[in-house]
Amino acid sequence: MSAVHDPGLRRLVGAVLWPGYLGRELPDWLRRELADGGLAGAVLFSHNLPGGRVAPGEAGRVSRPASAFRDLRDDVLIGIDEEGGNVTRLEAATGSTLPGAAQLGFVDDTDATAATGRALAERSLAAGANVVLAPVADVNTNPRNPVIGVRAFGEAPELVSRHVAAAVRGIQSAGAAACVKHFPGHGDTHVDSHHALPTLTIDVDEIERMHLPPFRAAIEAGVAAVMTGHLVVPQWGDAPATLNPSVLSRLRTMGFEGVIVTDALDMAAVRATVGAGPGAVQALLAGADLLCIGNPRNPGSAAAPDQDEQDFREVQAAILAALDDGTLPVVALERAADRVRKLGAALAGGGFTGGRAEAPGTTDAANWGVDAASVARLAMTVDGPVAPAPGPRTVLDVRGRATIAVDGDADYVAGALAAGGRVVRLDTSAVPGDDLRGAVAAAAEARGAFVVLVDAVGAHSAQRDVIEQLGAIRPSAVVVNVGMPGGRLPLATVHTRAASRLAAEAASALLASGSRLEATA
Repeated sequence: MSAVHDPGLRRLVGAVLWPGYLGRELPDWLRRELADGGLAGAVLFSHNLPGGRVAPGEAGRVSRPASAFRDLRDDVLIGIDEEGGNVTRLEAATGSTLPGAAQLGFVDDTDATAATGRALAERSLAAGANVVLAPVADVNTNPRNPVIGVRAFGEAPELVSRHVAAAVRGIQSAGAAACVKHFPGHGDTHVDSHHALPTLTIDVDEIERMHLPPFRAAIEAGVAAVMTGHLVVPQWGDAPATLNPSVLSRLRTMGFEGVIVTDALDMAAVRATVGAGPGAVQALLAGADLLCIGNPRNPGSAAAPDQDEQDFREVQAAILAALDDGTLPVVALERAADRVRKLGAALAGGGFTGGRAEAPGTTDAANWGVDAASVARLAMTVDGPVAPAPGPRTVLDVRGRATIAVDGDADYVAGALAAGGRVVRLDTSAVPGDDLRGAVAAAAEARGAFVVLVDAVGAHSAQRDVIEQLGAIRPSAVVVNVGMPGGRLPLATVHTRAASRLAAEAASALLASGSRLEATA
């Protein structure tokens, strides 16, 4: 009998699949797969949640992911990318009110990190998600990294390790599973794996010394899951880590016995190289357990109305075909499914140390045991004197476009900094040099307080060129940098270490009162 027609094998395949879905309610195909197909669960994105962006036709539809999943089965795994700082699904429309990793790492208070982890888990559980795809365990050693940056706790493995362990303990103390990412470390890349396949060109000794310690710390802290990174380590083979048995076997030899989760198979690093279906088979052969299929909204306007089911069926069909032709041994699938089911059973039984959380009725971080505002203030550094500017302010926003990892393009940061003033948006990657200089000069003619909002100020960056120009024509302007601090800039600069509502409100308060504090950034 073909695997396609074997109910037992179809359920076995379902047990390792983790799709996203469209809309605020569970589609019929997803309900059927959860109820009858043995599906592991699903991953929530902002468009599935009450606070997320709403597509045309979805307004007014009630979102009940928590009860909807529990009504079908109590052992489903529901994942969510909820990191705090830049990456939030629960507060995608308004910006996170919890600190991000770079803020926490700079403050270097592991109790605050653990409390933030617990808050992230409690909020996620209240929304129906029991697997928090956090913390980021990458050590951000490459200042040109386009996708990690402030999502990492820092650039030193010792610091990152202690905060990763604290975050894991905090998340799992609330009864959710933590999933650290992106093994074996995405911190020394300069390519975003959402768009292309990065290569980690450093030698293996440096990987062992600089990038693996945080994953070891997470394993020692009892982390439930580890997410792979779509990146190539040439000395370990030509395949990206997600599809590479040499890489994933190293994770097992490090003592990890939990669930290995792939990063999304719809990312270009996999889809544009081997394809999502073949990639799913290769990932299982390499030792992965749970296959994250991805966000069906990622194709943008090209997405089909049933893009979620199409993505799911593509991967499902590839695995069934691999079972039929013998490429994928049933025993490999059984091992992966067993690990996934054990995690689902553990969470259904009350999680690791706690039970399901109930929302406290507010997003005020203090109600979740975190002094978030204090962390945001302590994480800021200021270069040069900042004169008081209560607002309104003109904000020239020259940041790059948000990465797919952020899952949103809301302008809450610029809006908070403008304090009722005007926001001028300039895409430095799309406007030719002379036109850009003219647009900057025109914006700089605005009266009153003037702020330039940036997130990439390394050497030879277009954003740094804008600041250099403003230094000559508008020396009273203030830079607010929500990315990683670089070298000294020619204007007074506030470094927030996050692009979140929390960070923006802290920076706006500082701009209003002014500051002559100078600190090394």
